[in-house]
Amino acid sequence: METIDLSYSSLLIIYALMAIPFIIFFNTGVDLIKTTVIALVRMTIQLTLVGLYLGVLFELNSLLLNITWLVVMLLVANVNIIGSAGLKLRYFFIPAFIGVAVGTGVVVAVFVFIVIQPDPLYDARYLIPIAGMILGNCLKGNVMALERFYHSIHKNEKEFSTYLFMGARLNEAVRPYFKAALKAASSPHVATMATIGIVSLPGMMTGQILGGSFPVVAIKYQIAIMISIFTAMSLSAYLNIRLSLKAGFDDFQNLRREVLK
Repeated sequence: METIDLSYSSLLIIYALMAIPFIIFFNTGVDLIKTTVIALVRMTIQLTLVGLYLGVLFELNSLLLNITWLVVMLLVANVNIIGSAGLKLRYFFIPAFIGVAVGTGVVVAVFVFIVIQPDPLYDARYLIPIAGMILGNCLKGNVMALERFYHSIHKNEKEFSTYLFMGARLNEAVRPYFKAALKAASSPHVATMATIGIVSLPGMMTGQILGGSFPVVAIKYQIAIMISIFTAMSLSAYLNIRLSLKAGFDDFQNLRREVLK
């Protein structure tokens, strides 16, 4: 059973659906039409180029190329996380890169190398899509964790300073903000896990069913990817905050104002 292909004329019909939000934006005065058009064009170009590249990647199935692509994915994700969190890249690039790389790398390694065990182990058809799904879904959680942590301390600087004046060490003083940041990052994923399958059919499961897989097989993969995403997000968010403390605070345990945009 093969997936039904979409003709270019059929795809144009899908593009035509964009007229609906554009009409809504125009009538309500929402200034998003130009931004949305640019985003739509970028998405189309990026996905087309990536699709062509992945076709070559899958055909060659080279360990070096696969690793190179994973590194590129990590670099782009890292820059996006730091920028979206309202932090300056030069202070957080290295700790955030390590946090994301370790957090996602450990989970991807377990999923692909131990659970699935493709032949070869670095098979691009498994390694690249699974790493992409896990890393992509970690983005929002990591952005929320870093943004909530540093901006909450900046907003409540007097409260944070009081903890330090009372003799608290840095790890003790940041604990309430650390806890709140991790909870904010994890809660949406917990809500998604609680409603998945009833409120929504997730993308991986739907894709596998459209690709001809039996629903039971698709369900097992979806359970595995959801757990992997949540684990990778939690671990990478934890590491991102923990490893960034040296960059975010000075020798007197005060928040460096220059790290915030």
